[in-house]
Amino acid sequence: MQCSRVLGAVALLGTLSTSLFAQGWIDPVRPVPQDLNGRVERLRSAVQVSITGRVARVTVEEWFRNNGPALEEGMYHFPLPGEAVFSSYSLWQGDQELRGEAMDATQARSIYEAIVRQKRDPALIELAGQGLIRARVFPIAPGETRKITLKYTQLLDRAGDAWRFRYLGDRNRGSAPRSFRMEVDSAARFGDPYSPTHQVQVTRRDNRLELTLADGAAAGDFELLLPLARGLIGLSLLPHHPVGEDGYFMLLLAPGAAADAAALRRDLVAVIDVSGSMSGEKIQQAKSALIQLLASMREGDRFRLVAFSGGVRRYAQGWTNMTSDARHDAESWIRSLDAEGGTNIAGALAEAFAESPAEQSLGVVVFLTDGQASTGETDPERIAERAEQGRGRFRVFSFGIGDDVNTFLLDRLTERARGTTEYIRPGENIERAVGALAAKVASPVLTDVTITAGSGVELYDLQPGNLPDLFAGDEMVVLGRYRGVGSGEWSVTVQGRRNGRQEEFRTSVADRENGEARYIEQLWAARKAGALSREIRLHGQTREVMDALKQLALRYGILTEYTSYLVQEPTIALRQRAEDRVMQAPAAAPVDQAGAGYVGRAAREKSMADAVHVAGVALTGSVNVSELDEMRRARSGINPTQRIGGRLFIMRDGTWTDLGHGDSLRVVSIAPYSDAYFALLKAVPELREAAVLEPAVLVAGRHASIKIGAGGKTTFNPGELERLVREFRG
Repeated sequence: MQCSRVLGAVALLGTLSTSLFAQGWIDPVRPVPQDLNGRVERLRSAVQVSITGRVARVTVEEWFRNNGPALEEGMYHFPLPGEAVFSSYSLWQGDQELRGEAMDATQARSIYEAIVRQKRDPALIELAGQGLIRARVFPIAPGETRKITLKYTQLLDRAGDAWRFRYLGDRNRGSAPRSFRMEVDSAARFGDPYSPTHQVQVTRRDNRLELTLADGAAAGDFELLLPLARGLIGLSLLPHHPVGEDGYFMLLLAPGAAADAAALRRDLVAVIDVSGSMSGEKIQQAKSALIQLLASMREGDRFRLVAFSGGVRRYAQGWTNMTSDARHDAESWIRSLDAEGGTNIAGALAEAFAESPAEQSLGVVVFLTDGQASTGETDPERIAERAEQGRGRFRVFSFGIGDDVNTFLLDRLTERARGTTEYIRPGENIERAVGALAAKVASPVLTDVTITAGSGVELYDLQPGNLPDLFAGDEMVVLGRYRGVGSGEWSVTVQGRRNGRQEEFRTSVADRENGEARYIEQLWAARKAGALSREIRLHGQTREVMDALKQLALRYGILTEYTSYLVQEPTIALRQRAEDRVMQAPAAAPVDQAGAGYVGRAAREKSMADAVHVAGVALTGSVNVSELDEMRRARSGINPTQRIGGRLFIMRDGTWTDLGHGDSLRVVSIAPYSDAYFALLKAVPELREAAVLEPAVLVAGRHASIKIGAGGKTTFNPGELERLVREFRG
């Protein structure tokens, strides 16, 4: 082949199209020895996206280098989104652009399946059914680098009141550096972009949105939601309904910018610990934080200030209306506080709740402490119970400063109070943490939030269970399960109070299996695990809660302080050990929870319960993946496990076996990469992720299980596949 030509092929495979796309790869044209495979390496990729209206124009640039000793010729592959319109494919020879050409879909599919059969490549299997660009690359000399440019146009999916964009990263082909940049015109049409998979950096400039991925966040699948700016509250609803079970959903509530927020009056109580242990830098930061909190208040708001050590003192009797003079006087009172004496937490909380907030105002208590109760009532359980009884309509936000705080008490204070607890570790800045809360509560948008589904649909297991208030510029991500959908579409209604009036907002979505949104299962499971772990820590272990946590851990591979060993060693003996542990649990809630270990545990549980990025889920467990693998290798006789597509598999007798499989289920065996195999994946696409497990995999169904391994069927008789699908899905 001449070096000045490119022979290209573009395969547009419409069958089973999805909205995924991925970085490309190069395979050698001629068979090469096994030890020379992989000598053409992708160095880096750059993705640029321009969105106008609902249309995304995508340009992908990829650089490949020949690391081998000889001239190399390869075939470039790139899977396209299902609704993409191919624009151009170019290979660059220096500054010269060489363009590719197209082939028909029938020829493309035969080539595609031939590649899979020949290579037995899991990465290709996962891409089965998508569009595929296939283009010959002219020879690349040893040490030479070539650039490939790909352009196409894509229509964005609708997800509730948002447009959705998705980019699928590498699948089992290494992790080359990738840059990502997106520009969106008519920025006023959109709220703040949100990604459940990555942290993003967003800039608004001249009615344009410019978006990049945060440093270190370039790897893996990337999904982005662009909420449509429709009124004060923006709703985006993403469902995922796996075949044969209840569905999962993710609901994003975006209240918009502070300028659009209602001016709801606030009644604020600030409670500061001035015991002897707060002396030095801690008391100075805490006083600065309270002054900053007062500065966020407006005329019409009211406040109360409470300081406590061995005793309790207040700034004034009853509520003080916020005026310029009152603020200056209150700041002088705060600056005069000194740290000394014991810690009377019970007395401070009683004083904080002594004056109820006004009927049409938002009542907020901000509670700062660095220690445990040492004066007055000292039992954390009784303090928490009395606080809950006296709290009324206040929201409570607590800050635990240092490692000597009682995490049980602080978390119990905020558990049902629509607030949160923040733990400020030694050396961290108190003023910054409280300042973030001050900015948040400055603009309440929607309070007393509730979520309900349309007729016949039941929402359950919502995470978080107690919905917080919505503030301007904030985002609330609610994950949960649903059942009872009788038609192809269902709706969700959000209700709440805004400026003293009851309002509601509604969005609808089609009910469907959404393999692209399978990450919703992970996020929901992580949040639920965090909530269950917190319940155990605050209320003690019970068989019911431990069983729920065990089942969650086995199903989704979630690692927690209580269940990490269950995932490492899913055997009968260790399950019995877990049950024994439950039986030995204390009857009362474990109230003495102070020290760095408990503060760290509380922070990890909060991280899990607040998980909004898939990347964060993998970091919340007490044992990371490398440690887990090392433990498996170190302990003979312990079978390895893998979590794939919401199922947990264990290696048994050379087969990855779904833990949901029972001996009573009929098993149908299918030979990998056969005609029956491809027909099965087309009919049951949810099997694709599990199908990559080798040497064999057994996947549990409702009334029949499917095994993919050597010696299985290569073809189906008439009607046989249809029967298998019915039995598998139930």
